[in-house]
Amino acid sequence: MPGVPALPRADALKSAVARVLAPGGPLASALDGFEPRPAQRRMASAICEVLAEGGVLMAEAGTGTGKTLAYLLPAVLSGHRTLVSTGTKTLQDQILDKDLPLVSRALGRPVKATCMKGRGNYLCLHRYEQFRESPAARALPTRVHVALVDAWLDRTATGDRGEIEDLPEDAPFWGEIAATTENCIGTTCPQYTDCFVTRMRQRAAESDLVIANHHLLCADAAVREHSFGEVIPECPVLVVDEAHQIEDVATQYFGVSVSNLRLDELVRDGRRAFARVDTPGADAALSFEATLTGIEQAARALFTALVARRPGTPARPMRNGGLFDERLRLTREHTFLVDEEAAALVLALGRLEELASALREASDDQRAVGRRAREIHDDLRRILRAGDEDFVYVLELRGRGVFLRALPVDVSAIVRDHLVGRARSAVLTSATLAVGGSFEYARARLGIAEADEILLPSEFDYRSQSVLYLPRTMPDPRTPQFAAAAAAEVTEILHRTDGRAFVLFTSYANLREVHAAVAPRLSYPILVQGEAPRSVLLADFRRTANAVLFATSSFWQGVDVVGEALSCVIIDKLPFASPGDPLVQARMEAIQARGQDPFATYQVPVAILTLLQGLGRLLRHRRDRGVMAVLDPRLRTMGYGRRFLAALPPAPVTHKLDDITAFFAPS
Repeated sequence: MPGVPALPRADALKSAVARVLAPGGPLASALDGFEPRPAQRRMASAICEVLAEGGVLMAEAGTGTGKTLAYLLPAVLSGHRTLVSTGTKTLQDQILDKDLPLVSRALGRPVKATCMKGRGNYLCLHRYEQFRESPAARALPTRVHVALVDAWLDRTATGDRGEIEDLPEDAPFWGEIAATTENCIGTTCPQYTDCFVTRMRQRAAESDLVIANHHLLCADAAVREHSFGEVIPECPVLVVDEAHQIEDVATQYFGVSVSNLRLDELVRDGRRAFARVDTPGADAALSFEATLTGIEQAARALFTALVARRPGTPARPMRNGGLFDERLRLTREHTFLVDEEAAALVLALGRLEELASALREASDDQRAVGRRAREIHDDLRRILRAGDEDFVYVLELRGRGVFLRALPVDVSAIVRDHLVGRARSAVLTSATLAVGGSFEYARARLGIAEADEILLPSEFDYRSQSVLYLPRTMPDPRTPQFAAAAAAEVTEILHRTDGRAFVLFTSYANLREVHAAVAPRLSYPILVQGEAPRSVLLADFRRTANAVLFATSSFWQGVDVVGEALSCVIIDKLPFASPGDPLVQARMEAIQARGQDPFATYQVPVAILTLLQGLGRLLRHRRDRGVMAVLDPRLRTMGYGRRFLAALPPAPVTHKLDDITAFFAPS
């Protein structure tokens, strides 16, 4: 990278890091209960090498390795700004609040760091000022939430909504005041100097360490060529933690999406922006209102038609009062059915852009609405043409949202060129990155042609800390009998573990059926995903004795519960991605077109990594103990089951429920 001074020599950097990690060294003095970890030292040494020499390192570090400190110490001691991208905001906060202060104490000096989250996490001062003057701000319960924000504004330095403990995660009004890219008017904003995003960028540019997440990393890369430029400053060193998630996130951010929600926001912001059009007479204001109403009506007609005429599904009412989830593949044959409704919406969006462009002395907010109308206009036409073979076109029904999406089938070149390739030195790490001891799958999916590799086993002793239960007799999971059999097994297991368990499912349908059968048979407190926000469920689980949590995909990874509170993880089925999912289907077709077996080279590796993530929730500390249970008989009955079994942690395997009882019996 031009203008970037050379990094320290590998041997000097390795020596400096080794001194910090040595028994009796600075880290041992700073950390109570410090235990030397050979795998951590090996990982840190490999990272020193790639930081000094440049290139890419792929590092699988099993649970308990201490991988966060293994990359933070070399990064800080290298003397060059490092971007750490994490899988979750929770891990960002952990690095900033827990790990970095430890590094600072060990090194005896401060480390200047900035945590950067997606723009939607930050308050937009300009939009908030406008919102407070609107009638919506005076309605309950929004009025209560506005009072919370007002009080918080007096003390916040970051503008991060995560600081407002009493603000519900699903508070709808936050979308009207968040500093999203779509609503940003840039450097001409009257609040630009005081803007929380501007100040965040400035802090990041002056920091040794920038802590982002994958969503911001990909969003930044996707808009880097647009008018507002980058959010994240240039960093010669990149660390991607939880790197197994990066393909899915890149797919989302390098695609195109138009939804009824996006159009609702355009109309709402348009009415606010053009409410006081400063022209003689009322014609201009009426024209804007008529145009916005036209967009509103045309959008409703289009999305209603999309739902009613969706492919492969008979017309039927939306369940749960309009709340339901589906994901369907679209082709030009399908989008042709809504051409008339789409043309009306495209025409109305074009009219809004023309009106905004023709307005004399238009404000920045008005110009921004016109720009957004043009962007939605272009995105909608692109999706409904469904003509690019590199993309899969999707109709997604989620909650009250109807989404049209164009998603890239293969993001390997995008990840290589726009994410990993921008850094002089890159480290991609996760507890689940290799399949069968090989990084081949991850390298292919992420476009990594050349990389150093290191595979470090977990520091936990699975042979003494855990047992793997595989029931001998279970029906095929694709049969109607499976749910009842799974419910019986779950009940028996939970009686032997005294609750204290995650019961993880591959679908909501399985969760609902098994939960309905199990709940009357248990006396333990039961929590169910969907009954409360994820963070609330986790907090309740941690503080409730003998609790059992029934959950799906969002609890398979990124969740830490240390200690006896979580002593069992039960998984119902092998987590194969559905071949009916449009994106999975398109990727399988692309693999098959290359003459490869999509099941063996794509579906099985993805399922193995997902299964390992789910089972990885169990042991989070060297003193943790517990039972892992997988109820799917295909581990034993199908040939590919051997690949799963070979990848599982080296825990003793049992087929007997009594062995679970014996495992927890006092020694």
